[in-house]
Amino acid sequence: MKKAYVFPGQGAQFVGMGKDLFENSELAKEYFLNADEILGYSLSSIMFEGTEDELKETRITQPAIFLHSVIKIKMQGDDFKPFAVAGHSLGELSALVANEALSFEDGLKLVQQRAEAMQKACEIEDSTMAAIVGLEDSVIEDICNNINDTVVPANYNCPGQLVISGSQKGVDTAVLQLQEAGAKMAVVLPVRGAFHSPFMKPAEDELKTAIENTQFKTPICPIYQNVDAKAYTQAKDIQQNLIKQLTAPVKWTQTLQNMIADGVEMFVEAGGKGKVIRGFIKRIDRRFPTEAI
Repeated sequence: MKKAYVFPGQGAQFVGMGKDLFENSELAKEYFLNADEILGYSLSSIMFEGTEDELKETRITQPAIFLHSVIKIKMQGDDFKPFAVAGHSLGELSALVANEALSFEDGLKLVQQRAEAMQKACEIEDSTMAAIVGLEDSVIEDICNNINDTVVPANYNCPGQLVISGSQKGVDTAVLQLQEAGAKMAVVLPVRGAFHSPFMKPAEDELKTAIENTQFKTPICPIYQNVDAKAYTQAKDIQQNLIKQLTAPVKWTQTLQNMIADGVEMFVEAGGKGKVIRGFIKRIDRRFPTEAI
C-alpha cells in the first residue's frame, strides 16, 4: 500500500507529550537526551512536566512537536517505507528528517532557529490570525484583497476551513466582513503573531542564511511542500522552498488533494495526538484510510 506520512505543526502539542515514549523505549530516550544537549536546555522536562502555557510558547512548541514526530518515525524502524511525506508548516521540517533530506541534528537546529526568529518577528508589530469556517476560499481571498490593512490567507487547511493572518486591525476588519459574507465561524485565534504572512519577513531573512548553510541531501521519497503543494526530490529545490515557507501560505488542502491524485492510498499521521491532519483528510474524503502513530 502506498503510504504517505504526514506531520502536524504548531497546535499539536499537549501536556506530557512523549513521556510514555521516554519511559518505554531506549531509542526514544536517546533522542530526547540528544535533543536536550543540542538545544542547551531540558526540552524533555518541559514536554513531560511543563504547563499548557509553557508548551504554547513558540520557542518550546516547535522543537517539542518536531522531536515527538521524529521519534515516532524512528521507532518504526524497517516498517517505515514512505511513498511520500508532507508536513503542515513546522511539520515540513519533521517530514524532511523523516525522508532523510535533513539529519536529525540539522533539523532540530533549524527548528530552534525558526522558532526563535518567529518569536522575535511576532514582537515587532501587533499581528494575529483568525480561523474561518464555511466559506469558499475564493470569497475569503477576495475580502482579504480588498482590505487596506495587511491581511492574507495563511493556512488552507481543508475545504471550508482557512486561517487568515495579518495586522490586528486587518484581521478584525476581515472577521467582520467574513461574518457578513456568511461564514459559519470567523474568530480571532489566541496567538500573538501573523504566521505565514508578510509579518514573518524578518524571520525569513534570518532563517535564510541558516537554511543555505545547512546540508540537504537527496531524499528517500518525494516531499510535497507547503509553498505550492507540489512534490520535490531535488535537495536544492527543497531548500529554496523551505526559505519561502515562512511568508507564503500553507497550501495544505492542495497538498492532500495532489497526494491523493498522485496515487497515495493511505495517510499516516506522525506526532501530536494523531488527530489534527487526519481531521483535515476526512474533510476531503471521509472514506480515505488514515492511521496515527
